[in-house]
Amino acid sequence: MKTKTIDIQAKEWFDKVNGNSYFAGTITLNYGTETEEIFLLPFQYGYGDEYEHESKAILTQFNKISTDYESLYNYCKRVGIILRRNIERNCLKRDLKAIENEYKNN
Repeated sequence: MKTKTIDIQAKEWFDKVNGNSYFAGTITLNYGTETEEIFLLPFQYGYGDEYEHESKAILTQFNKISTDYESLYNYCKRVGIILRRNIERNCLKRDLKAIENEYKNN
């Protein structure tokens, strides 16, 4: 199966008490096609575009992409994959946990 699109949907929560940011989300390959696959981006510490770096690591772990030295954006540009990414900031912790629960239920 050739990967044509990668869609990353993430949410970020800022823990004001400890001053840390966390994120969670999903990675969808070939969105809306018969070959669609969804991977979990589990609840974890990180801020900024860390969700993109973790997405790259997950896709590499599952042998969906093969790159060690370049960003996910540059890899997709080089091999002709459409990359769409979005992070919703200022979410609640329960919103991030809901992503994991929904993923496990599906």
